[in-house]
Amino acid sequence: MPSKIKLEKKTHRDQQVDAIIKMAILAVGGQGGGVLSSWIVNVAERNNFYVQATSVAGVAQRTGATIYYLEMLPSEKQRPVFSLAPSPGDVDIVISAELMEAGRSIMRGFVTPDRTTLITSTHRAFATAEKIVPGDAIADSSQVYDIAKEACDRLIAFDMETIAIEAGSVVSASLFGALAGSGALPFAQQTYEDTITASGRGVEASLKAFRAGYLKAQEEDGSKELDQSPANADVVSPGDPKVPGFLLPDWEKLQSRVQEMPETVQAMVQSGLQKVIDFQDLAYGAEYLDRIERVLTVKPDSGSDLTITAAKYIANAMAYDDMIFVSDIKTRKSRFDRIKKDIAIGDKNVLRITEYFHPGAGEFCSMMPLRLGRMIETSPRLFKGLDWLVNRGRRVRTDTLFWFMTLYLVSGLKRFRRKLLRHNVEKKHLNAWLDTALSYADSDYDLAVETLKCRRLIKGYSDTHRRGMSKFDKVMSGIELVRGRDDAADWARRLREAALSDVEGNTLDGALKTIASFTDTKH
Repeated sequence: MPSKIKLEKKTHRDQQVDAIIKMAILAVGGQGGGVLSSWIVNVAERNNFYVQATSVAGVAQRTGATIYYLEMLPSEKQRPVFSLAPSPGDVDIVISAELMEAGRSIMRGFVTPDRTTLITSTHRAFATAEKIVPGDAIADSSQVYDIAKEACDRLIAFDMETIAIEAGSVVSASLFGALAGSGALPFAQQTYEDTITASGRGVEASLKAFRAGYLKAQEEDGSKELDQSPANADVVSPGDPKVPGFLLPDWEKLQSRVQEMPETVQAMVQSGLQKVIDFQDLAYGAEYLDRIERVLTVKPDSGSDLTITAAKYIANAMAYDDMIFVSDIKTRKSRFDRIKKDIAIGDKNVLRITEYFHPGAGEFCSMMPLRLGRMIETSPRLFKGLDWLVNRGRRVRTDTLFWFMTLYLVSGLKRFRRKLLRHNVEKKHLNAWLDTALSYADSDYDLAVETLKCRRLIKGYSDTHRRGMSKFDKVMSGIELVRGRDDAADWARRLREAALSDVEGNTLDGALKTIASFTDTKH
């Protein structure tokens, strides 16, 4: 019998391969990933390093990031053969232009606790998958941040987007500064700054963002909690008047009514009041408070959940999205100021804003006086003719006088809104929904609260509004079927969450079939 030979596995590492610095950058369009990659190549070459950069493009509309991959080695070493793409477990530095991209780099194995320095901005640029879901599909940033702290060797994480905006630059400049400040590359700060200067474009702003990122990175230890407060949030004190001086007495009367309500509900009622006044006028605010006072009359001693929920969703229902409101928002000075701030428009730049509109006959009918709009809407021939005339996509320049004035004139129809078809429809629907919810309050308080929350299904205008109304009607029909059961409130919540979980509504239809199966009802 042959003797058994014990084999000892030996691994031999090539020291030159180990000396190669491997870096991956994950960024989407507009974040300057290509600029950042070229800057890093330039810095490496200034410091006599061999360097190679490649990129794998992502998908447009934020469904995937472009991955820029770089490898570098001191030039005194033998000329290397570099890889073209990153390999899991074999990346020294990962730079992410947004927090969720850091999470994706961890999932792909680029970030490892034995070697990787992870540099990421903590701001959010929402992905398509987060936007298309009817409900709240925004991923939890804190979970990604907590995982990142454990997944990497060193974490440099702070809001680099805000730093860049404040400097009048883009996030690539502050990321570049964070890389320099981290010390992950063996290069002097001056060589980074020389690279920015040599680029010749936006030098002053880029250097300002770079230096702020550099200093902040040196302070970071990767152990603190994630700050999730909105960047550059404008804090509005509840009760701040948004009305001309001659209307202040009427405003103060509304404020007195709010102050007479239970203290636990005043903050939400105040926010709702400001919203509906901004949408229409002070008289509309008085209508809002009338509805809140009705809720308090129905259940004055049952806690604040019913009133707080009502205050929120009644305000949303009263401040519905129509063409008048959209036109108003798009012609406000604050919107133009925000756009200029977001894209860092300078004095030498010219701002051009192109809007896409695709209104159909339904939207035009909704802006007509009640009888005229109803007549056209109920006449197939007239409705079809109007739709043929107006139902086409238009890209318009609202920075030009003609289109700005067109929208401004449409927003001016606000004073006639109460006489228009859309307002009449929305008012009837709001009253029916509120009546139904409050009718449950005595027998099933929790069901009344859940019914009020169903209003969140309705939003937007045109096709978005129609889909929301369809889902709302289905959910309300399901609630009617389970009314009187001990678990009615739970089923109302399930139906609402099913309606919010997918665009097509298949989950909701399945939930309604389940209810029909145990209520002996054909659905």
